Amino acid sequence: MLGFLKGDPKKKLQKDYEAKLAKALDAQRNGDLRTHGTLMEEAEKIYAEIQALEEKK
Repeated sequence: MLGFLKGDPKKKLQKDYEAKLAKALDAQRNGDLRTHGTLMEEAEKIYAEIQALEEKK
């Protein structure tokens, strides 16, 4: 009934994805390639979740 009060899961995932990419970029600029790789891997998982949500629609 009050479905409009629920948050959009895609928006949250998109925000998390962009935050991970920004952190990965900072790590790369600082020369921490191990952290960069880890953050990029996490960002790819989030992106896959976003793609799965889009396919459901």
